[in-house]
Amino acid sequence: MGFFYFLGRKKFYIHFLIIIVLIVVIFLGVMKALDYYTQHGKVYLVPDFYGKTVDQLIENHYDEYFELLVIDSVFDKDNVKGAIVMQNPKTGSKVKQGRHIYLTVVAQQPEKTIMPNLRNLSLRQAIVTLEMNKLKVGRLNYVDYFARNAVIDQTINDEIIEEGTEINTGSSIDLTVGKGRMDVKVNLPLLIAKKPKAVLNSLHYASLNVGKEYFTDIEDTAHARVYKTKPSILDLKLVDLGTKVDIWYRSDESFDFDEYLLKFTTDTLKIDSTFKDQNIKLNDEY
Repeated sequence: MGFFYFLGRKKFYIHFLIIIVLIVVIFLGVMKALDYYTQHGKVYLVPDFYGKTVDQLIENHYDEYFELLVIDSVFDKDNVKGAIVMQNPKTGSKVKQGRHIYLTVVAQQPEKTIMPNLRNLSLRQAIVTLEMNKLKVGRLNYVDYFARNAVIDQTINDEIIEEGTEINTGSSIDLTVGKGRMDVKVNLPLLIAKKPKAVLNSLHYASLNVGKEYFTDIEDTAHARVYKTKPSILDLKLVDLGTKVDIWYRSDESFDFDEYLLKFTTDTLKIDSTFKDQNIKLNDEY
């Protein structure tokens, strides 16, 4: 009974066929199990979670599709505490069920910083120091003091804030500043076409304060630029230290500031010439 003897028997072919069927069934079963385990062919688009809280995502059952993981928190005064501000993968990404979604949220508690000592610094040094510590310059209050633009005191809401005090990042610090021995006046800086943040910096460096602010034809303040000021740089007048300057803004989407600015840059050359001697004297005192 050799090998060829079995090839001629019907039982051999029956067993051989059974083995093939079993192999096919096992193979199909394994493939089906892999499809189920890996969710093959089933993908989900990652929604836009910006501005929502993790609790809101859970209420809407997003946790049934994704693994939501908060990995960081940031200070952001323009958003609600706990709101999502960054996500990875990004909105619209195709992922499988159970994919980790890494979230960055707005901190529940404001970021803190330590109040530096600004006393006896010059106004310029104080402004730079506040910026380095993520703080803002508030109101400049000028008082009689022998050193002009020397910082005498630092306050929040008219209360003295001591060096080393822990305060919220972004707080506005009011500065009490010396007038100097002489009754000094200063030029108004050219503010036309500047954005609000640049206006604030320019005025503070010029020893002046922001007064009232008016926004016309503006839906998005990111496009706000200075259209008019009171007093105006064209008034050819020097102003007192600490003077409040009222600002009018217009949108750069609806107004041609490039052409409008030419009028002021031309006219201010005359102003610079008129006050040349005064400016030299003023700069020597800084």
